[in-house]
Amino acid sequence: MRHYRIIIAIALVLFIVSKSGLANIARILCQKSSEYICHTIKRGESWISLFPNSTERDLVMRLNRMNIPLYGGEKIAIPKNHDYDLLEQSPLPSKITPLGKKLIYVSINPSVLAWGAYNSAGTLVAWGPAVGARGWCPDIHRACHTSLGRFSIYRKEGPGCISSKFPVPRGGAPMPYCMYFHGGFALHGSYEVPGYNASHGCVRLFVPDAKWLNQDFVSGERDVAVIITN
Repeated sequence: MRHYRIIIAIALVLFIVSKSGLANIARILCQKSSEYICHTIKRGESWISLFPNSTERDLVMRLNRMNIPLYGGEKIAIPKNHDYDLLEQSPLPSKITPLGKKLIYVSINPSVLAWGAYNSAGTLVAWGPAVGARGWCPDIHRACHTSLGRFSIYRKEGPGCISSKFPVPRGGAPMPYCMYFHGGFALHGSYEVPGYNASHGCVRLFVPDAKWLNQDFVSGERDVAVIITN
């Protein structure tokens, strides 16, 4: 019985730790009391019940870097004004030094968790949530990481893209609109973007964002630079 209680206690601690990153972005936004309302989720509330308007719902999910179901007691930041352009809320600079080619910039820093698409003139044209590796992956019994640095998209696939490795041992995890930038590392769509780093190493994006990048922004191999930072 004592061992059972210890196991339960450890599991509870791990659950709390795993969820602690959920409120990180919301906590930062909630500090801007003049711009945001900090809402505590009540039992039974969902994205759809809270935000029946799909445009408003998409905005709040992006600001909180989450597309997973909500749970009771969780806090999310809700903007007081819903009439602004999403680009105005980007955590990334609106202008950078031009690279002479298009760029997908990704920050997996827990206080940022975002990607930005820059045109060849260095102007931000779109952005969205992004999460990277969780740090420790229990299914492979070792640390996991997202490769940092400058890369290029060297291969992309459509909505049927799947992992050849995960879940172990046979793979098959959906990676819609994958865009490989370094070995087996890819940017891809996911319905499990939880507001904190959670992958084995790939960069998870909202599925519509991955589709847009894949089909409308990345024209061909090596024509888009990718910079991944922590």
